Amino acid sequence: MIIHADMDAFFASVEIREQPALRGRPVVVGGRAESRGVIAAASYAARQYGIRSAMPTATALKRCPELVVLPGRMALYSEVSRHIQNIFARYTPLIEPLSLDEAFLDVNASTALFGSAQHIARDIKQAVLDELQLVVSIGVAPNKFVAKIASDVQKPDGFVVVEAADIQTFLDPLPVSRLWGVGKVTEKKLHTRQIHSIADLRHAPESFIRQHFGQYGEQLRQLARGYDPRAVITERDAKSISHETTFAQDINDVEVLRGALSSLTEQVAWRMRRQNVKGRTVQLKLRFDDFHTITRAHSLSAATHHTRDVWRTVLQLLNKEITSGLPPIRLIGMGVGGFDTNEPHEQLGLFDTPQTDDATPGIAHDKAGGIDKVTDDINRRFGNTLLLRARGLRRPRPASTR
Repeated sequence: MIIHADMDAFFASVEIREQPALRGRPVVVGGRAESRGVIAAASYAARQYGIRSAMPTATALKRCPELVVLPGRMALYSEVSRHIQNIFARYTPLIEPLSLDEAFLDVNASTALFGSAQHIARDIKQAVLDELQLVVSIGVAPNKFVAKIASDVQKPDGFVVVEAADIQTFLDPLPVSRLWGVGKVTEKKLHTRQIHSIADLRHAPESFIRQHFGQYGEQLRQLARGYDPRAVITERDAKSISHETTFAQDINDVEVLRGALSSLTEQVAWRMRRQNVKGRTVQLKLRFDDFHTITRAHSLSAATHHTRDVWRTVLQLLNKEITSGLPPIRLIGMGVGGFDTNEPHEQLGLFDTPQTDDATPGIAHDKAGGIDKVTDDINRRFGNTLLLRARGLRRPRPASTR
């Protein structure tokens, strides 16, 4: 069985834990409205106003003027995430983190020692509450797709177990929008053909689905039947580490896109350093309002896991798209791949001179490594320390959109 664990409103929940007086109030973590910031996480009290992650902060404040907007503290969230991962690791080494607050766990080989998958999931949920005073929603199912849906259907504080024999009973009543890859455009297209639920899609003739949706339609049919053969892949075995976010409203504001991309980059680079891996290929992913998706990649001269190197490269990829005009963006993501397991450990010579901030990305002997090392060391020792790069405190210079 597979467990999908997803922390409830993670960043916001951590901040409320640190400041109990905020409990019950609409709280978000994100950038400032005057700097065209975006929401990174919203408490459930804030979500009652229609506020969601990746929404521009200015929009969120219009919906809820009494909204409490707090700056992000990645050091704190990273340390809490590390503790959560350690709880997972008590039960299985097969952990596939999707971000700081979400992961798949394969517990098939753990049941003889710890009891059933359901029992393990209960223990994990209780341990997170007891040790961190946080709530995690959990789904347990035979595969990743069903487990992920199961963790979400009863949020917040959800706990849903779907046995193999009950997969269709669980999936059939759900709307087709629950299927991976079905956004508003595809959902509307399905609705016009009288396909509203997963059961409707499952019972539709194969020829009908192929005619209207092609190969993508067959993928949807497989999901509608609860079929997902993907294995849980640990970060050490992964070929890339990536993270993405979907905006509550389509965005064409360059500063908002940069702010979201910067947060994603910080998380990906931190995960790489935690796993002691370096990559040569930096990738940008953009999904437009019509669901057309593009990816852009750049290969570095040397493998890296430094935040500064990765940020510069992915920002260059975004800026290239901006210069040719940018339609509204629904999703933005980034990742690093091309891991080099033979990359030598860095060691500065006694008289080596660090590169300036204008150095070419990918150079090993620069001060980016020192900054990251100091930051990570402090974060490990003092999880509640606020240590940010300067770019998180100032508004980036706008790129030309001509």
